[in-house]
Amino acid sequence: MSPEPYPVVEKPFGKALAVLGERFPELVVVDADLVRATDTAEFRSRFPSRHWNVGVAEANMVGIATGLALSGKTAFCGTFACFASQRVCDQAVLAAYCHAPVVICGVEPALTSGSNGATHQGMLDLAIMRAIPNMRVFEAADATETSSMVEYTLLHPGTTYMRVPRAKAPVILDPDTYRFEAGRAVRLRDGADVTIIASGIMLARALQAAQALAAEGVGARVVNMSSLKPIDEAEILSAAQETGCLVTAENHNLIGGLGSAVAEVLASRARVPLVRVGVQDVFGEVGPIDWLADKFGISSAHIARAAREAISLKANKGRPVQA
Repeated sequence: MSPEPYPVVEKPFGKALAVLGERFPELVVVDADLVRATDTAEFRSRFPSRHWNVGVAEANMVGIATGLALSGKTAFCGTFACFASQRVCDQAVLAAYCHAPVVICGVEPALTSGSNGATHQGMLDLAIMRAIPNMRVFEAADATETSSMVEYTLLHPGTTYMRVPRAKAPVILDPDTYRFEAGRAVRLRDGADVTIIASGIMLARALQAAQALAAEGVGARVVNMSSLKPIDEAEILSAAQETGCLVTAENHNLIGGLGSAVAEVLASRARVPLVRVGVQDVFGEVGPIDWLADKFGISSAHIARAAREAISLKANKGRPVQA
């Protein structure tokens, strides 16, 4: 089952940088020979003196961005999510140590990089970045949130890792009213039987799963958790108290991402069933995105199945249901 259709915006990240570059003269961009993948060509065209392409040298990219940031700039730098975390981890740690206003952007995270295969499918980036002190970790769900997230990092500078869509993204959130805020989740659908907490591309799939569950008489609450660090503990605990069971849905390894972050909150504050939907600690492979979602267990059908499991666990007071 593919996510229900939404209006689509082309290059929302690149457009946001170009538009906000007019308002924020301190905004600079550093690329690692991936201008086309990061959609920064328009920014480069408008502000050539504020854009640097350092070649295929991702660690240098983050190091240079950190130097610019410590000189009074807010520096955006990006590459494929796997390289923006694994390859530059040491430099990212140093940026965070210095509290430098660097925004490291991970493009085509995990199974959205379908044509590039396992080497380019960053399944570990959220886990790596969440573990770094002073590092904020965000994941945009749509074009509206992408633009708002970029603006937020300029209004509230800090060392940030941000997953962003490449080329195009749906419009799910209302561009006239939505404003991203670190540490704040947004409830998009109410329901009393189960809560589905999703991030990134999984939000559209969570909404579709909730629609399918509604046809079965199941009320699924859907929460967009785009700020993984800091995370909205109040929203998680409210969902736990009011619906009694939770599902997390993420385009990432189950270890260390959204599911782990929610579990960490529940472990000390609320004892309710949690079923996590994500990649089952394996590497990916080449294939169409919808096919990969189905094979690796992160489609809307898998989210709906997890919701039914969570409700069964709740009914059995957390005890696994015997097959």
